[in-house]
Amino acid sequence: MTNPGTSPLTTADLVDGWRRVGVRPDMALIVHSSLSSLGPVEGGAAAVVASLREAVGPGGTVVVPTFTGDTVCDPVPDHAGLPTPAIAELRDAVPLFHPELPSRMGAVAEALRALPESLRSTHPQASVAAVGAHAREVTARRSFGFAVGRESPFGALHDLGGYVLLVGVGHNRNTFLHYAETFAPNRRLKLRRFPMAIQGERVWLEAPDVGNDDDTHFPVVGREFEERAGIREVLVGAAPCRLIPVRDLIPFAVRRLTELLAADGSGAA
Repeated sequence: MTNPGTSPLTTADLVDGWRRVGVRPDMALIVHSSLSSLGPVEGGAAAVVASLREAVGPGGTVVVPTFTGDTVCDPVPDHAGLPTPAIAELRDAVPLFHPELPSRMGAVAEALRALPESLRSTHPQASVAAVGAHAREVTARRSFGFAVGRESPFGALHDLGGYVLLVGVGHNRNTFLHYAETFAPNRRLKLRRFPMAIQGERVWLEAPDVGNDDDTHFPVVGREFEERAGIREVLVGAAPCRLIPVRDLIPFAVRRLTELLAADGSGAA
């Protein structure tokens, strides 16, 4: 394995690294990543994607978040009632979601999304892109309400016995903790608002979802789960990486989030 800070990582170095983290053929992975955390990579984000695909093999699936909540959103969310001409102009400029719409979820996620063979789910704000054996199954799911919940691509990954691969990022980037919170009786809530074309007419839709964590509870729950499950942190290049089994994480995270939200009174009544 190439030492951090020396020669750029090759695809073979990365595959070896993913193996040491615990990635195996036929796995379904959702990857939350920071390309820069790895250090220099020969071939950049495209090489990282290629190495992940090689590590899971033809029977595996690689999924990335391609969220667009910062672009397909209401620019004036606090304005109620009919819009003024100026507000209407701002809202009309918001793009409709489409599969080629870029995401700001990082270079690795965008490199996978841009592959000709990748598939993308269709929630206007909370889509994922996927390649591999179960890509169609994962991306076929969509729920407007609770966009990362049971009927979403995250529910499909749970059903597949999937894993979360954290590459140089923490549990504040682990969307499966949002998934877990959808099952908590005192979950925090927010309202998503986005435009869609329905029967040729542009309309704005509203849907409930779990609220943002803002680094409040997710880092604690993630750390506690890693300690309980004996998850090893492995360096790939310069990036600390962890592989998290979804089916083991979710019941633990639901219980701990329920407890933590009850303790600070931040969840729904």
